[in-house]
Amino acid sequence: MEDKIRVLIEEDEVDAKISEIAGKISEKYAGKTVHLICVLKGGAFFMCELSKRITVPVTMDFMTVSSYGSNTVSSGNVKIKKDLDESIEGKNVIIVEDIIDSGRTLKALCELLWTRKPASMEVCTLLDKPDRRVVDMKVDYTCFNIPDEFVVGYGLDYDQKYRNLPYIGVVEV
Repeated sequence: MEDKIRVLIEEDEVDAKISEIAGKISEKYAGKTVHLICVLKGGAFFMCELSKRITVPVTMDFMTVSSYGSNTVSSGNVKIKKDLDESIEGKNVIIVEDIIDSGRTLKALCELLWTRKPASMEVCTLLDKPDRRVVDMKVDYTCFNIPDEFVVGYGLDYDQKYRNLPYIGVVEV
């Protein structure tokens, strides 16, 4: 049976907002290099599109982290499944996320990465569910605040499906 997907944010809106955020990053880091850290898997689509639009030099790396274990609620204890390939010491780091929910995992990840002595660190997310936040978490760049619905597309999946949708959709039940 095929899942029904309702479009929440159209592809052209997503593209326009990514360009806007990339412009802000490019302006802030004029004359510098930014080091993007993608939180896999969901953040890959967003980071690729974002990096293409940033006009300052960009380097990138990838991490896979988990704080859920076998639970459906984040514990906030980050388990690194794939660590960075390079040191971030002295770099202007931007963590790129697909979606921020409770904020527990991201906050723990930021605390861990600060111990690695970057010159600066910011957070950029495609989607944010601020109503679900349970920890105080600063997000520097947000493309869209969304309601508490289960979303797919642009890297976000439902049972590993729908990551490749060019828009943000809601799985209807």
